[in-house]
Amino acid sequence: MVKPPNHQNVTLSLPEPLLRRFRVYAATRNQSMTSLMADSIRRMLDQDTGAERAANRFLERIKAAPDRGTHGVIRWKREDLHER
Repeated sequence: MVKPPNHQNVTLSLPEPLLRRFRVYAATRNQSMTSLMADSIRRMLDQDTGAERAANRFLERIKAAPDRGTHGVIRWKREDLHER
């Protein structure tokens, strides 16, 4: 198998039962284990990046939220809000 340009080999140590299942999984989908691993890693990183972007958008919305008349000062106690 010829390695595509800009690709590097890595050594991965997996438990034998997992490796056996992975080989069968790849074969039933007519894909190489390498392509499946690359796709999985790419999806994992994209998800992480997406979650990070969503968290940043959320924080920016909080920072830009309207004052609602408090001027940033909380004048009540928890007990006042949750009387029993």
